[in-house]
This record gives sequence, structure tokens and C-alpha cells, in this order.
Amino acid sequence: MHLLPATGLIGLVIVAGIVAVALVSLVWTPHDPLQAAPEQRLSGSTPQHPLGTDRYGRDVASILMAGAQITLLVGCVAVAIAVLIGTPLGVLAGMRRGWTEELVMRGSDVVLAFPALLLAIMASAVMGASTWSAMAAIGLASVPGFARVARAGTLQVMSSDFILAARVAAQPGARIARRHVLPNIVGLVVVQASVTFALAILAEAALSFLGLGTPPPEPSWGRMLQSAQDHLAVAPHLAVWPGLAIALAVLGFNLLGDGLRDVLDPRTRGRR
Repeated sequence: MHLLPATGLIGLVIVAGIVAVALVSLVWTPHDPLQAAPEQRLSGSTPQHPLGTDRYGRDVASILMAGAQITLLVGCVAVAIAVLIGTPLGVLAGMRRGWTEELVMRGSDVVLAFPALLLAIMASAVMGASTWSAMAAIGLASVPGFARVARAGTLQVMSSDFILAARVAAQPGARIARRHVLPNIVGLVVVQASVTFALAILAEAALSFLGLGTPPPEPSWGRMLQSAQDHLAVAPHLAVWPGLAIALAVLGFNLLGDGLRDVLDPRTRGRR
């Protein structure tokens, strides 16, 4: 059994901490993250509010905890969309080859020509700015990455002797994909999902900062940064804490992805 390297373990601890904070915030936060207290607005660290308060007097620590829910929700849904669409397309392209492969790959190139932010703007124009439109845009923008990874893994698996034996046994393509291809590329997909999760967190924060993501008053780390712009001189903590939270989340998932790649990729494992 191959264990995660030190960097992967660090990433796992960070990710587990963020998940734990999000779960705890479902049942408890130090204060109501939506409860305004104008008399305490823009205060620094105090025993009652260790991370200070925002322009409405709301507790920053409580907003950060509740914002972790949106962060993980966006990452999970966006990655799920990308996995469920991109992986089957990549497997299909790798197994069928020919015009099917060309169609999938050229379609991926077209999607890659539109950045996630642009797709989100288009989705917001059609559906309105919301968390769900942001998740859909991020997920669709991530489909080409999974399609390419799944195709590369499928091509490698399809050159194996056991695939030749399965074809000689006249097994249908769907059975070969389910029993032989998918189990052998799941490691690649998991690594890609971890890296995409980090990108989804960053993209959601950027979209919320631009007003195209989570609408107020729902807690969001990106919207916290947007709200902090007008008060940087008097209350820099409003930008510091959500910025650190976003950076830590992205770092955690990237380190976890690197660790999983070292464990699941035989070529990398052989160099350790």
C-alpha cells in the first residue's frame, strides 16, 4: 500500500479542516452570520468577535464558517458536472477513435476558448447571477480537462492485452468500458477532480467578487472580499481573513491533488 507523501498529508489535513468547519457551521456558529449589529460595525479583534466585524456589525468568524458551505458546495457540484460529462466523453473518444474522437476533442477546444468567467457572464445573462449559474459555468468550463485526461488514460488501457482478450471474447463496448477502462482510469480522474476543485473555489470567489456568483446576503468568501474594498484603510481584516481562507483552501486541494498523483500514477511512484 502506498501512503500519501508529506505534502499530500498536509493537503488532506487542510481539506479535512475546511470540511469540518463547514459541517460545524450547519449546526453552530459563534454568532448569527446574517445578524447585523450597527453599533459594533468595523470593530477589530475583541473577545466577543476574535476576527472582528464587518460594515454591518456581523461577526467575521461566523461569516467565514458559513461561507465554507458555499465554497464546498460550488466545488462539489462543479466537479460533479465536469466528471459526469467529461469522463464519459473522454472514454468514448479513446475507445471509438476516428470521427468520434475528433468531434469530442474539437468540441473540447471550442469550450476551452471560452474562459470560465466568460461562461459565467453568459450564464448570468440568461439565468441571472446566482450560485447555481456560477457552478454550472465552472463545471462546463472544466469538462475539457476531464475529457482529455479520460481519453489519454483510455488510450493507454485500450493497448493492453486484457482488452484484446475481452474483444476476442466478443464483449460489448459498454461492458469493456465499465469493467476494464473505468476502473483503470479512476486514479487519473480523482487527481483531476482534486485539482479542479481548487480551481472551482478560486473561480467562485472571483465570480462572487465580480457580482456574478453568490448573491447577498448569503455568506461567500469572494463577496466578503468585494465588500472589504471600501474599508481597506480602516478595517484591513475584512480582506485578510477571507483572502487567507481562499488561499488555504486552494493550497489544500492542490497539495492533496499532488499527493494523490504521486500515489496513483505508477510513473511518478517509480521515481520516489
